[in-house]
Amino acid sequence: MLSIGLSMLGLSRFQFAMTTVFHFFFVPFSIGLAFIVAIMETVYVIKKDDTYKDMAKFWGKIFLYSFAVGVVTGIIQEFQFGMNWSDYSRFMGDIFGAPLAIEALAAFFLESTFIGLWMFTWDRFNKGIHCLFIWLTAFGSTLSALWILAANSFMQNPVGYAMNAAQHKVEMTSFSAVIMNRQLWNEFPHVIFGAFLTAAFVVAGCSAWRLLKKDHEHFYRKSMKVSLIIGLIACMGSVWSGDTQTRYLINNQPMKFAAMEGIYKNSTNKGDWSAAQGIKNHQKTWSIEIPYVLNILGHHSLNGTFKGQEQVNKELKAKYNKNGETRNYYVPTRTLFWSFRIMAISAGLFGLVAIVGLWFNRMKSQSIMRQRWFLYLMGLMVWLPFIVNTCGWFVTEFGRYPWVVYGLLTIADAVSPTSTVASLLFTNIVYFLIFASLGAVMIILSHRVLKQGPDSVTTDGYSSKTEESSKVDPYEMGAAHND
Repeated sequence: MLSIGLSMLGLSRFQFAMTTVFHFFFVPFSIGLAFIVAIMETVYVIKKDDTYKDMAKFWGKIFLYSFAVGVVTGIIQEFQFGMNWSDYSRFMGDIFGAPLAIEALAAFFLESTFIGLWMFTWDRFNKGIHCLFIWLTAFGSTLSALWILAANSFMQNPVGYAMNAAQHKVEMTSFSAVIMNRQLWNEFPHVIFGAFLTAAFVVAGCSAWRLLKKDHEHFYRKSMKVSLIIGLIACMGSVWSGDTQTRYLINNQPMKFAAMEGIYKNSTNKGDWSAAQGIKNHQKTWSIEIPYVLNILGHHSLNGTFKGQEQVNKELKAKYNKNGETRNYYVPTRTLFWSFRIMAISAGLFGLVAIVGLWFNRMKSQSIMRQRWFLYLMGLMVWLPFIVNTCGWFVTEFGRYPWVVYGLLTIADAVSPTSTVASLLFTNIVYFLIFASLGAVMIILSHRVLKQGPDSVTTDGYSSKTEESSKVDPYEMGAAHND
């Protein structure tokens, strides 16, 4: 195995990346869709319009599928800490323990309890109480994200800890410092706005595909309107929170920022920004540059300078290399540079499509039905949020290379010493097949829901008391004569 270039570290990293990326397909989607369904049901409670009730039930089905797949992949992801990253678990156990325990015992229990109550009690509680169930579910999913991100933010910016040198691990000294970590409160809004954006454009895109078939026009146009309003707000929130987070990186993780912007030597006051560039060996081979844009983006000013990767690498080597070490601290520049631009370009596209879509879909206008090219575009954009979320994960996680806990523990020192190339290769193949199967099942079931249409929510037992036939007791005398 080793002869073809496979290593325990490489396979362990690939397995964790594969598991996390696949899990992260469903986490933002289910968080955002829970809120969209909650908003739809709230409108139903306020306006007494049964269309919004059917919308909440219909899109709620797809939410349930995504929630289930997210739980399964999340369990597999947690196994990774003991299987392939046992040294990391020993090092971080005292820090990770509290946030993950609270996430499981409080947030996840809240979410899973009320999702069941919401799913099975449409006819057993009044409208307001039943609507509260889906809001508590959405709130629980958001709390889960908060606690997971609290642990991740420590890995990006360690705070509230003391180093136990004898046992080679970190110990928590201030739980409040971990929770108030500035990295967390830059990261959390961006993830949540991204979740809303993901769900909004999936709902809008699926609605567009059905409108192309002229299927339940009234239902899908209302679904599109609600989702695009949410999507436009989420797009603006994503841009704001992304800008805040990026500016924070200038001082907190300067190598990550320099790679995102393709800065190799210290910038001048002119602030040339690379819209695109060729990259080889941490140097640019060509570049399309626009003056002053870098200063506007990074400093919100025409003046200012930024450290390049060469300067940052020298500073990090002086700070962290001990006993003659020669380790460099360059990150995968090409991945970060293009991932960041995919996110930025996509944000503009999301905002533009949301505005145009709301205009075409305005009340008492049939423009949306005549603009088939736009419906095709929106339908194809179903996949774009998942690509953007993956790019965001690449920037966040690859940007702290070679650290798994920034400044404290390298990736190479975190891998399990008992893993083998053979076992890792086998589990990589098995996990890939499992994830591919789960993804296929999710797509097939969601497609089936879309093909069945909104009428299915009153005919498949999801809301058993909406059909007149369900009110007939089959054992009542004379019931057989009702055929």
